[in-house]
Parts: sequence; C-alpha cells; structure tokens
Amino acid sequence: MNIIHCDESYAQAWDEYLSHHEQASFYHLFGWKRVNEASFGHQTFYLAAVDEGRIRGVFPLVSLKSRIFGNILCSLPFVNYGGPCADEAEIEQLLLNEAGAIVERHRFDYLEIRSQRKLGGDLPTSEHKVSITLTLDKNPDTLWNAFKTGHRNNIRRAYKRGLSVRSGGIELLDTFYDILSESWRNLGTPLYQKEYFECLMKTFPQETRIFVLDHDGVPVSSALNGHFHGVVEGMWLGALPKAREVESSYVLYWEMMKDACERGFQLYHLGRSTVDSGGEAFKKKWNTYPTQLYWQYIVQSGRPIPQLNVGNPKFQLAMSVWRMLPLPLTRVIGPVVAKGIP
Repeated sequence: MNIIHCDESYAQAWDEYLSHHEQASFYHLFGWKRVNEASFGHQTFYLAAVDEGRIRGVFPLVSLKSRIFGNILCSLPFVNYGGPCADEAEIEQLLLNEAGAIVERHRFDYLEIRSQRKLGGDLPTSEHKVSITLTLDKNPDTLWNAFKTGHRNNIRRAYKRGLSVRSGGIELLDTFYDILSESWRNLGTPLYQKEYFECLMKTFPQETRIFVLDHDGVPVSSALNGHFHGVVEGMWLGALPKAREVESSYVLYWEMMKDACERGFQLYHLGRSTVDSGGEAFKKKWNTYPTQLYWQYIVQSGRPIPQLNVGNPKFQLAMSVWRMLPLPLTRVIGPVVAKGIP
C-alpha cells in the first residue's frame, strides 16, 4: 500500500473511486482541487492510498494562511465537511499518518478535519456543529402531508405575499452573488469573490443549481446547492432584509425540496448548524434530523488545539465593524479576508 500525492492525471480514477464509496460526498470530488487552486491560489494535498494500481482511499487537504487563523491545513475549508474516505480503518489511518507528516513537514499550525463521523485514534474533537438532513420522497406530497398543520399554514401564508422561485445554472450567478454579498455583509462576514462561485459552477455544471426567490418580481433571496450520490447539499444561502419580512425561507426551502424530490434525490442536507441555534430550530420544522459533525484536529508537536469561537468578543467586534462598512467596500476587501477564513 502506497500513499501518493495526486495530480490531475488521477482525477478520473479519484472520482470513479468516490462514485462507489458510501462515505463520499460532493465536497470530496477532485474538481474542488482545481477550484481552490484557481480561485484562491491555495496549495492542496490530495492524498490517495493505492494498492496494485487501484485506489483504496482518498483524503483531500487544502492549506490556508491567515493572520487571524494562522497557517493551517483543512479538509475541507469553506464547505460543510470533508475528511478521508477509505475501504478499511487501517487504510484510513495510513492517510491520517501522512496528513500528520505534512503538518510537521510544512510546519502548519494544525489540520482541521471536518468529518461526518468520528475518526479512529484519539484526535482532539469539537462537536459544536450538526448537519441537518431531510429524507426525500419521489412524491413531494408525501413530505407535505407529513408536516405539522401550523408549518403548512406558514408556507401557504408566505406564498400569498407575492413570492415565487426560479432555478437554473450560471446564468443566475450575478443575481445570486448580489444577494449573498449584501446578506453576508449584514451578518458581519466577509465573502469570497464572485469568480470563486463562477469557477465552481463551471467545474461542476451538472452538479450545481441556483435558486432565486422573487418578491413581486424582485429578487430577495437565493441559494446555491450541490448534487452527488443522490444527495442534495445546501451550500450557500443569502437573504435581503425584505426576504425576512415576508418569511421567504418557507417558500424557498419548500421549492428546493420539491425540486429535489421530483429529480429523484434521496437525501437533502440543509447545511450545517450550530447546536441549539435558531438555524437548527428552523430546519427541524421540516421533519429533518440532526447528524453530529466531528471537527477533529492534528496539531504540531507541543501546540494546543485551536479555540475558535464566533462568540469570542474579538470576533464579535470585528463582525460589528464589518456590518457598518459600505457594501462596495466589502466587495473589494472581503475576498482578500475571506480566502483565509476556513
């Protein structure tokens, strides 16, 4: 068994391996290597365990440098999860060992592994995030009839406020980005450059879809989803103040769920949420269930594990200042900051 560092020549074999692996997700696909390198210039380490010419496990890693977060390695940054996929626990451990060697060799402060399951060994672990999942049905009426009466009434009431949803591909990118950039500014969070999303959609034209919600014909909310292995991944969603006034989330989520059902998907991951947060509470209204996410760490010898918490007064102050900045300014300096925030 050899652990190799994959270049573009392994792309097809990498994705072919993932297509048959139950732990694989949209985020594991090889195209993300190109997206992170082309959009941000980030160095990547795409590890594969190879036995007699056949891939037996993969582990995507991306490096980031930031004054706030340090010189770190992540699997995977900017998205909901990553981590290793392997045929056996022993192969997984070989991939983890090589990742640890990379941390030491390149003097990264730490490796953050965003995993859907707890990995082997005794890695320091944070359990502050959960993934919210909905089981779909070919007939969306099955989902509708299972909702509580009050929830169905909330959706009906929102429709009466002049809301409609359209969906498509990269032709909706400008609208999506305009909404997302203002939404994230209002939340106090820097956003990546539009070219990142453009590169993503060009790399995965069949696996990505944008939804735009209009209020009386004016776009007020939008989302970008990914698709792989019968699973819809809710990746980014933004809403303007008007969208919240008319409770547009009820209509947008329902239309995305109906679309997923009608296109034959089995699961819908509504994205990650902080445990016991308002976001988690809203997503539970859709008869979803939470799955624990495990953020595990490999650190340089002698270093403590990172203590990163948005509740930290230092981060709260920075977010407050960001909310007050003019939107055009945040679009200029935001991408420079955002590319270093995992």
